[in-house]
Amino acid sequence: MNKILTSFLLISLIVTGCAQNKDYVVTIKTQYGDMVAILYDETPKHKENFIKLAKEKYFDSLLFHRCIEGFMIQGGDPNSKKAKPGEHLGTGGPGYTVDAEFVPQYFHEKGALSAARMGDNVNPQKASSGSQFYIVQGVPYKEADLKVDQNKLNMAMQQFFANPTNKPAYDSMVTLYQSGDMDGYQKKFMSLKPRVEKSTGISTEKTVAPERLKAYTTVGGAPHLDDQYTVFGKVIKGLEVIDKIASLPKDRADRPTEDIRMFVTVEEMSKKKIEKEYGYKFPDSK
Repeated sequence: MNKILTSFLLISLIVTGCAQNKDYVVTIKTQYGDMVAILYDETPKHKENFIKLAKEKYFDSLLFHRCIEGFMIQGGDPNSKKAKPGEHLGTGGPGYTVDAEFVPQYFHEKGALSAARMGDNVNPQKASSGSQFYIVQGVPYKEADLKVDQNKLNMAMQQFFANPTNKPAYDSMVTLYQSGDMDGYQKKFMSLKPRVEKSTGISTEKTVAPERLKAYTTVGGAPHLDDQYTVFGKVIKGLEVIDKIASLPKDRADRPTEDIRMFVTVEEMSKKKIEKEYGYKFPDSK
């Protein structure tokens, strides 16, 4: 009897181990090249939903309808399949949302595959769109900028500028903004930080995880989206395709003037094979 139980337990462990080793690679094909991505086990609802839609060919022939250079490329709106040139897009979906799944170890570094969603005013739970997603391009950041709590800094700035003696500083900010010199505006904004903190007594510093600092100061990303939108995967091959699409000419709604269509496939593959073929290391790998 003990031998039978031992054998059953061994078989169970082998089967479980094989199941845990299985995964998927997602390929998003475009006329500018292919992007290969993996989906995170820690966001199971998003992973299951994306795989389901891809297997159903839901994404095929949909557009990347909103592309902002230095930020991200977005697609997955079913209304984009037959959209006319210049038609406004971004409101379509499969008729359901997916519960938010925020995982601290996954953030908006370049290549992050994330779920789009409606704004907080109509979606306080931050539930994700059933089909619309975006892929982060972003830009590299300075470490000092990443360690600033923007909400606290904005609050401190408001208090600072409410003091009439600080009107010259306010006027210089307005002049830079109205001139369109956004780089100068941002530099001036950050240069006022020590003075603002001293004047208001508000500390604007925040702690940032080392892995986020490393990623955002090297490959870059969009840190202001962290903990607001669900990151459920990552492009592990074809990052240059994001750059190509993001740089294309666009209309006033950030829709590329050339239709950029996607065709999405899913292939089951072992995690070991994914690591060998694409050089990606899964977090739980030994």
